[in-house]
Amino acid sequence: MTNAFFLTGTDTEVGKTVSSRAILQAASQRNIKMAGYKPVASGSDDTPDGLRNSDALFIQEASPVELTYEEVNPYTFKEPVSPHLAAEREGKCIDFDVLSDGLAKLKAKSDVVLVEGAGGWRVPVTHTDYLSSWVKREKLPVILVVGVKLGCLSHAMLTAEAIKADGLELVGWVANRVNPGTENYAEIIKMLELNLPGKKLGEIPYMPGINRRDLSTYIQLDAIGLYLEDCFTLIE
Repeated sequence: MTNAFFLTGTDTEVGKTVSSRAILQAASQRNIKMAGYKPVASGSDDTPDGLRNSDALFIQEASPVELTYEEVNPYTFKEPVSPHLAAEREGKCIDFDVLSDGLAKLKAKSDVVLVEGAGGWRVPVTHTDYLSSWVKREKLPVILVVGVKLGCLSHAMLTAEAIKADGLELVGWVANRVNPGTENYAEIIKMLELNLPGKKLGEIPYMPGINRRDLSTYIQLDAIGLYLEDCFTLIE
C-alpha cells in the first residue's frame, strides 16, 4: 500500500485545496483514516491562536483523522507570495527534515496521508531548490489538479513531463472547473484523458461556496485503488 500521496497543481489558484477536501471527504465516506498535510502555506492571517492559513484550515477540518493545526501546517507564512520569498522575509528556512518528520508523524496516526503542495510543481522554497525536491526525496506518488481553463492543456502536459523526469509516478488527476465560461470543456477533458498518465479521479464542477460543500461524490478513489488496496481491504 502507498501510505502517502502528493497533490500538486498545474499552477496556483487551480483548486488544489478544493480537490484535497474532495479526496479527504471521499476517504471519510469509505472509512479510510486519511490525514491531510499542508507542509508549506503562504498567505495567512493573524488570529488569537497565531498565524492561520485558510487552505490549511480547510484541510484540517476535512481530515477524517483529528489533527492539530501545527500537525497539518508546520510552515505558515503571512505574505501571499512564493514560499522562498515568504520564508526569506521572515528570516526562516524551509527545512526538508521538518517536512519529513511531520509526514512521518501523520503516517503513524493514519492509514494514508494526502500532502498538498504550494503553487505548481516547481514552486521554489529557496533561491536554488524546490518543493518537488522534497517530494523526490520521499518518493511520493503524485496526483495532479488541472484547473480547467484556456491554456490548461499545455500546463498539464508540461507538469506531467516534469514529474516523470523527476522519476516519480503521476498516479491520478482531478479536473477542477475554475472558469464556468471555458469553451470546449468536454474536448479538453477528452484530451486530458487521452494524454495524461494515471487515472482520472474525478471532475469537480464550478460552483459558489465550493469550499463548504460535500464534494465526495465527485471523486472516485477506486481509480487509485491499487495504491489504497490495503485500506479498501480493511473496510470491506
